[in-house]
Amino acid sequence: MLLTILVFIIILSVLVLVHELGHFLVAKKLGIKVEEFGFGFPPRVFAKKIGETLYSINLLPIGGFVKLYGEDEAGGGSMKVKGQGLKIKDKDLNRAFFARPVWQRALVVVAGVLMNFLLAVIIISYLYTAQGVPSLGDKVIVTQVVKNSPASLAGLRNGDVILEINNKKVSSTVYLIEETKKYLGKQIVLEIKRGSKDLKIIVTPRVESPTGEGPMGVAISQSVTVKKYPWYKAPFIGTYEVAKSSILILSGLSDVVKNLILQKTVPQGVAGPVGIAQLTGEFVESGYLALLSFTALLSLNLAVLNILPIPALDGGRLFFIMIEAVTRRKVNPRFEAYAHAIGIAVLLALIAIITLHDFIRIFQGKPILPQ
Repeated sequence: MLLTILVFIIILSVLVLVHELGHFLVAKKLGIKVEEFGFGFPPRVFAKKIGETLYSINLLPIGGFVKLYGEDEAGGGSMKVKGQGLKIKDKDLNRAFFARPVWQRALVVVAGVLMNFLLAVIIISYLYTAQGVPSLGDKVIVTQVVKNSPASLAGLRNGDVILEINNKKVSSTVYLIEETKKYLGKQIVLEIKRGSKDLKIIVTPRVESPTGEGPMGVAISQSVTVKKYPWYKAPFIGTYEVAKSSILILSGLSDVVKNLILQKTVPQGVAGPVGIAQLTGEFVESGYLALLSFTALLSLNLAVLNILPIPALDGGRLFFIMIEAVTRRKVNPRFEAYAHAIGIAVLLALIAIITLHDFIRIFQGKPILPQ
């Protein structure tokens, strides 16, 4: 339990720090003044100023943050350049975040998301090189034969590879199942491979089968092959997989919203902090490669969620910057501040609902992911 909590905190901290590092590096590169780069959240435990930036270690070891000079004005805060409020010296005005061109502010905002995407690509690329990519092969293998079933009486055995059904090649379990259904109560000829021998077996699938047994009374599985990619190809494959997975995540998010609004239920496979911590424990038991894969998935989810045009998220801030780019007028800071406040409230409410669902599911002994 303690190990699970520790690993969960480490993974979450890495993901958030990588995200914030994106904001930090791009801001530094563009000459925007960075006031503080913090690990964890206050209260502060230790801090050291290097140059103009304060680097801090904070008590709550979950994630981190970057404090940009003049960020509040651009983000809808109450800072004012003139009159009361934060006083900015003329020499520092050009280094304030809010005073920078639209394209620079947009770049700083999306940098965190891009870093999370990049982390996912790096991890997946490494996995494709280190452990390879499991994929379904074209062999259908008998894994269990029920006693006194048609398959058992015909002589099928565990480990037999089914090559053909009625002279038609079998390359997937789905195809074999669908073909078998066409011949209920009729004889079918299976060509199988047993060791080095090719055999033909005649089976008559049952019209009515006992629950869980199927017409022939066998359990079948598809062979799995593992393909490894050389290091110079893995990044391209990793990038493709990240793009494909991002589309699936977006599709999944739309289903989540529909379920929450229309059915008032949290779909299976959706987890909050408690559920993610529980999943972390399961992946810890599966080994470091499985844990790396899980980390990549979390990083990708964080990136996709953050780029959505929802106030309080990076995508929401980017949305207001884009409005400014199109209209050539800054959005009213007070309006933007209210929008971000509402966005935070809605997100916190969603997290609370999903977390409550996590606890209910745990008490009921239900799995997070579909089986």
